[in-house]
Amino acid sequence: MAGDAVGGILLASVTLYALFGGADFGGGLWDLMAGTTARGADPRTLIDESITPVWEANHVWLVFDLVIFWTAFPHAFSAVMVTCALPLWLAVAGIVLRGAGFAFRKELGGLSLRRAAGATFAVSSLVTPFFMGTVIGAIATGAVPADPDRASLSAWTSPTALLSGFLFVAACGYLAAVYLTREAAVRGDWKMQRYFTVRAQIAAIVAGVLSLATLLVLRDANPAMYDRLTGRALPLVVLAGVCGLAVFVMLAADRLRGVPVVAALGVAAVVWGWGVAQYPVLLPGTTLTLNDAGAPHGTLVATIAIAITAVVLVVPSFALLLVLQGRRLLGSGESSTRP
Repeated sequence: MAGDAVGGILLASVTLYALFGGADFGGGLWDLMAGTTARGADPRTLIDESITPVWEANHVWLVFDLVIFWTAFPHAFSAVMVTCALPLWLAVAGIVLRGAGFAFRKELGGLSLRRAAGATFAVSSLVTPFFMGTVIGAIATGAVPADPDRASLSAWTSPTALLSGFLFVAACGYLAAVYLTREAAVRGDWKMQRYFTVRAQIAAIVAGVLSLATLLVLRDANPAMYDRLTGRALPLVVLAGVCGLAVFVMLAADRLRGVPVVAALGVAAVVWGWGVAQYPVLLPGTTLTLNDAGAPHGTLVATIAIAITAVVLVVPSFALLLVLQGRRLLGSGESSTRP
């Protein structure tokens, strides 16, 4: 029972990181695709001003995920870290380089150096979610053994894992474009509203196609997982599709109120669909379950207590940060001029 509770907490935290951290990564995607210095000035300014006050706070959820995973389920944590060592290290490198590029691009003196820092931020924003996605794909296909003795290249380079990586990038871009569309509307910037509306719709189509492709490939890679996704997790899969379609229609009709919530609900449904399909197994293809492979009962209870404390302390602070940002009461402290 305690293992199930901790598993639910872990999945909830993963969802929060996907919704907030994922949107930050997606901002880097649109930064990269904004074009030349002159043509991309307006979208990059909006991206910069939207991300600057909150981008560091969003990694709280990633830290929370990692601490819970290795504390509550050390055996599964070890298996994932060994089998998928390379993509995980590449994802970590992407996070570090992304932060460095985002921080230093305003501080560097030369235009060429600022451009290099901006490119580092943008490219790393694609690298990180892609490799995170390949790890999830490796787990979903059952390519992570319970007792690995070495890293495995084939585990995270299968068609399912690679499609999962591309799906993660598309989902991040989708969330970011939806959030930026709403942000532009709040500011009364109709040009940027239309700009990101088009990109949100394109990203929704791409993410939908990649979702279906990943599901079809998973049918051959892990039939049991596919059966559970199209069985007990089917309502969540359908909810994700309905939310994606609703966002597309709402954007086309210029009905932006509630669009970010619907988009977030759709992405959350994907995450929880994966969790429901996999439950109670931690690593598909193995006997590791939430209750059999967890830490001692006392540790699980302590983890639950700490999670409750974190909710009481962190969530209100995080909500206040988002409210202040939504009301544009937070500033970057300097001009957001970008290369």
